Amino acid sequence: MTKSYTEHFEERGTAYECAMRQFPHARDEEFQQLIHAAQLKSGMRVADVPAGGGYLKRYLPNDTHWLGHEPCESFTNHATSNGGSAPLLPLPWLDASIDCAMSLAGVHHLLDKKPLFKEFARILKLKGKLIISDVEENSPVALFLDQFVGAYNSTGHEGIYLNKQTTEEIAEQDFEIIKTERVNLVWRLPTKQDLVVFCKQLFDLKNANEDQVAQAIEHYLGFESLADNQIGMNWQLTTITAQRK
Repeated sequence: MTKSYTEHFEERGTAYECAMRQFPHARDEEFQQLIHAAQLKSGMRVADVPAGGGYLKRYLPNDTHWLGHEPCESFTNHATSNGGSAPLLPLPWLDASIDCAMSLAGVHHLLDKKPLFKEFARILKLKGKLIISDVEENSPVALFLDQFVGAYNSTGHEGIYLNKQTTEEIAEQDFEIIKTERVNLVWRLPTKQDLVVFCKQLFDLKNANEDQVAQAIEHYLGFESLADNQIGMNWQLTTITAQRK
C-alpha cells in the first residue's frame, strides 16, 4: 500500500534533515529554479508546503516573507509558521492571504492531490502564483526512487508522480496553467563520494552500501564532471506554474 507523506517522513525525516544540514548546497539548482519560476516581488508572502526543514527560506529574496507549513515533527529545524506540528490540511492561513505558494518534491507522496490544490486556491490572492515542482511519471528519477530507493530504504517508495492529470486537477480549482516545464539540473558536491553519502542519508538507504548506491546513481541518473571542479548527479523535475483566476 502507498504510504502517505507523513508516514514516510515521521520515520525518515530526521535522516533527511541530517543530510540537508551536512550538505546544504547540494540541491541549490533545484531550489533556485523554483524561485526563478515564481518571479517574486518585494513584500510578497510566500507559502512553502510541505516545508521540510525550511530549506527554501534561504533562497528567497530578503524582502519577501517565508511562511512554512510542515506536518512532520521529525524535521527538527523547520520552525513552521503555525508554531508546531499540525496536519498537512487544512493549511494554516486565511483566505486570500498569500501571494505565492510553492511545493517542492512533496506532492508525489499524495495519492489524492485535489484537496491540497483546493487549499492552495483558498489561501492565494487573486492572480497569486502556484508553483509545483516534482518528479514526473516514468522519468529516470521516478524509476530511481521507486525501483532502487524503495527497495533499500526504511519506508519503501511508491510515488504518485506528476502527469497530465495533475495539471487538469490544478486547473479545476480555478487556476490558469501558465507553464509546464521539464527542468534538467544537477545535485552538485566536490566529489562523487560526497554525493553517494548525501543520497544514502537523504533517502535513508539503510539496506544498501555505498558501492550499491553509486552503481544505482550511475545506472538510473548518471554522474558528470562540472566546470567548477565539482561532480554533478543528474536530476530532473517538472515545474508547473499556475495563476489564481
